[in-house]
Amino acid sequence: MALLSRVTFGIVSAMLMLLALALVAFGALELVAELKKSWHEGGNALLTAIGYVVIAIAVFDVAKYFVEEEVIRRPGTLTASEARRSLSKFISTIVIAVFIEGLVIVFQVSKQDVAQMLYPIALLVTAVLIVLGLGVYQRLSVEVERQSARKEQSKRGDDKDEQADARSRPRST
Repeated sequence: MALLSRVTFGIVSAMLMLLALALVAFGALELVAELKKSWHEGGNALLTAIGYVVIAIAVFDVAKYFVEEEVIRRPGTLTASEARRSLSKFISTIVIAVFIEGLVIVFQVSKQDVAQMLYPIALLVTAVLIVLGLGVYQRLSVEVERQSARKEQSKRGDDKDEQADARSRPRST
């Protein structure tokens, strides 16, 4: 079952990487086509192309995360701190993509209809909330790791004390 899961994640990751590459190519081709028509419309096409590239980076990072965590890494070998760092890196990439996408849409909408600013603002607020949630997660998980390490150290200390007590007791013969 683990092999099937790893193969499936590998195939899905490869598909996502190809789709991310297709998004970049599509954005570039659309930009070139718009620039051939009109330099004035090229600015909007440039913002659209940036949006495609940002989404492609996020999709590629999702695929990379799947490969690293589900295909390459052996199950059960991930420590709590490694999991926290890996998840934080993954979420950070997604948040950056959401922020950039929100900014791109703000620029696009501000040139057309300012009344349509609700969606990009909601996108930016969502990104801020994700960052805050990530901060809370980081804080709580680091605290749990510290408590776990303290318990482990005290357990080792208790074991050493018991061994020392056993050595110091007189032996009965």
